[in-house]
Parts: sequence; structure tokens; C-alpha cells
Amino acid sequence: MNNICLKLDDCLCYLINHLKNIVLSVAPFLVLIISWQLVAVLVTYLRGVPFPTPWTTSLRLIAVFLGDLVIDNTIYRHIIDSISRWVIGFGLAAFCGIGFGLMAGWWRFFDRLTRPTVYVLQLVPGLAWIPVALLLFGVGEKATFFMIYITAFAPVAINVVDGVKRVDEHYIRAAQMLGTRGKTLFFRVLLPSALPQIISGLRVGLGNSWRVLVAAEMIVGTGTGLGYSIIQARWTLDYTSAFVCIFVICLVGLFIERFVFISLERHTIQRWGLSRTLG
Repeated sequence: MNNICLKLDDCLCYLINHLKNIVLSVAPFLVLIISWQLVAVLVTYLRGVPFPTPWTTSLRLIAVFLGDLVIDNTIYRHIIDSISRWVIGFGLAAFCGIGFGLMAGWWRFFDRLTRPTVYVLQLVPGLAWIPVALLLFGVGEKATFFMIYITAFAPVAINVVDGVKRVDEHYIRAAQMLGTRGKTLFFRVLLPSALPQIISGLRVGLGNSWRVLVAAEMIVGTGTGLGYSIIQARWTLDYTSAFVCIFVICLVGLFIERFVFISLERHTIQRWGLSRTLG
């Protein structure tokens, strides 16, 4: 009888803990929805301007994913075009940033010669590059690619340089004593030790480039994209569609962050046996 009671107590504790975890997971979303609804009611009452509510936005979200057009195109076209622009711009920035960081981290003279310029780039807000992009490339895709690239390059490069410089010299000396030289030393010792910092730089560059992508599409876009849809929805007073695009932007960003970079970081640490606290 005592064993049965103990098992029931264990089951009850498990259920309580499970429900507690569910409540804690759902609570932030409930707070967000309630706050959103209150803001919508207050704005509509005080200013007499219809403010999209969670319910109307959800209905519009379902409608656009079922085929309703947003600014003359489907939501899928806008998403694909935005992600394509981001992949090209961010991919180029990541490639150049990692290459630059490895060189600057390995050669001190190159680091002293170029690091101040990269730090200056880091200090410039993404939106400040709009006039530069327009002057260099005019309105179009190239201007968008430039803004994404220039915004993502600096944080990637700086983190890679720091990662290379933080590699324990004892590892390098031990590898050299065992006869490791050149490319083998670089790819088997230096690069794996710097990987966590490299991934951190990519995550920062991801956030910067995804945000500036939306701004670039608003200003220098070419007729499609989530940012372009938001600014056009403003002019047509279709604020519900703008809220839908904002929601989709959040979803895409969260997906890339949680399911791509965190998985990559975890796999890297498991593969190379590196110690780091995961987010």
C-alpha cells in the first residue's frame, strides 16, 4: 500500500511539474496577447484609429497563408525574396568576415593595420548606410545586398579576431612540438578552438543583417519583400497586413536563431569537445 502511495505521489509531482513548465512556457505569449489587446482598445478609443487586434491579425494571417495577396503578391513570394536577399548578403559578409578575422587574428601587423576601420564600421547604425547604398548602387537589389553585407561584416570579423587571439598558446606550442605545421595547425588547432567565438559573431551578424534587410526593403526595395510590404501597407492604410508581415519577420528570425545557430553551436561543441554554456 505504501509503495502504491509513493508511486501516486511521484506521478502527481511529475504532473504538477509538467503543468508548471507548460504554464511558464505559455505565460509570456498570454502576457503579450493581453497587452496587445489592451493597447489596441486604448488606441482605438483615444485616437479613433482602428488598431489591429490579435484576433483580426490572426484572421488576416490565416487568409494570406491560404492565398490572399499582400501588396500584389503572395506572402510566400515576399518571404522567399526577403530570405534570398538576406542569404546572399549575409553569406558574403560571413565569408569575408571569417576570412578577415582569421588573417587579422594570425598576423598582428595586418590586425593593427585594419582593426580600427572595422571598429568604425561596427559603430555605424545600419540605417545610416542608406544614403551610401543609394549613391553607390541606386534603387535596387544591389543596394539591399550592400546594406546587409556592410552591417553584418563588422561583428563577424571582430568576433573571429577575438576568437583566434583567445586560443590557448599551450595548444599551439604542443601541436608544434608534435610536428604540426602550416595548414594542419591552422585547421586542426586554431580554427576548432575559435569556433565558439566565430559562431557568436555569426549570430550577432545575423540579427544585424536581418533587421537592416527590412529597412533596406522599405527604402531601396524593388517591389517585393517583407519590409517593402510593411511600408506599402502603411500608404494603403492596410495596417493589419503590416502586422502580419511583422509577425512573419519575427517567426523567420526566431527560426533561424533557434533551429539553425543554436543547433550548429551545440553540434560544434559536441564535435570538437569545446566547453561553453549554451543559450
